[in-house]
Amino acid sequence: MGLPKDSGLKLFAKWPSGPKNLITDVPGVRVGQVTLKDEEQDIHTGVTAIIPREGDIFHDKLMAGVSVINGFGKSTGLVQIEELGSLETPIILTNTLNVGTAYEALTEYMLKKNSDIGRETGTVNCVITECNDGRVNDIRGMHVKKEHVRKALSGASETFFEGCVGAGTGMVCLGLKGGIGSASKQLKIDGESYTIGALVMSNFGSAGNLVIGGKHYDTSVYCNKLKDEGSIIIIIGTDIPLNERQLKRTAKRAMIALGRVGSYSGNGSGDIALAFTTANRLSHYSDKNILETRMFYDENIDLVFEAAVEAVEEAIISSLYHAETTCGIDGSYYMGLKDFIEKYGDGNKGK
Repeated sequence: MGLPKDSGLKLFAKWPSGPKNLITDVPGVRVGQVTLKDEEQDIHTGVTAIIPREGDIFHDKLMAGVSVINGFGKSTGLVQIEELGSLETPIILTNTLNVGTAYEALTEYMLKKNSDIGRETGTVNCVITECNDGRVNDIRGMHVKKEHVRKALSGASETFFEGCVGAGTGMVCLGLKGGIGSASKQLKIDGESYTIGALVMSNFGSAGNLVIGGKHYDTSVYCNKLKDEGSIIIIIGTDIPLNERQLKRTAKRAMIALGRVGSYSGNGSGDIALAFTTANRLSHYSDKNILETRMFYDENIDLVFEAAVEAVEEAIISSLYHAETTCGIDGSYYMGLKDFIEKYGDGNKGK
């Protein structure tokens, strides 16, 4: 998956892709999705669930960092990650008006797995992220139910589809059909192999601004919605030992990938990046006050930043490449990238 080598689209890539070219190349990471489609009822929505590690994530948390690039969003759980630098639940992606439903479902999932939550210990910081799919989907119908979230969690695996699937089913990006995209990069560090993976839900940008590998694709030739509206959720996972400060810095670099593909992070765009590592664990209970973790040497961390930017950029383009041309609510029509190129080329001819 990811962006296929035979796609004809050329991105500058210094770092090689992982074997699946998905965020699940990071060992232990799994992704599950439920797609809801009913064209007669204008339903184009769903759920994507990211399970960041195998085993008990509540009692053995991961280090994490968040960058709120532009805060026009309704996610949950980000404030505590910002304060404590830890991730203790799976990450759910869905549409804006179903955040509450997803939160309740994930809370029930965590309570079932951990009998001490709310009794012997505190509550749980469930992470729900969202984008507004109302340009394609009947978002007022609130079609995502708790059972869909549970199914996405229980069905998580190392392989998954991209494009108009899961939470990305109703998304729009840079004048084209957006959706779920993923990619991974492999690095050799101190003689060992490591992976950085990215998963995005792309729903941002103005028609006419798309750039792929430095080449402009003018999607405004068929789509006249030039206002930058929507959002993007960016999840970066890695097995490189980073601390929470370094993860926040890595998440912040996702903005560079957005700029590469033609975004200026508009006023109404909720652009949020979350990065986590599976290499550092934080125990919920401890007999010791001093805990040991590992971190990266800051003077050489640029290679981590660069690989993360490449993975996010490719994940965004992959979300467009795999998306299908879609007719949605109120006669909306958004082309998939492959169909757009077949019909218009880069869209700039004759201009």
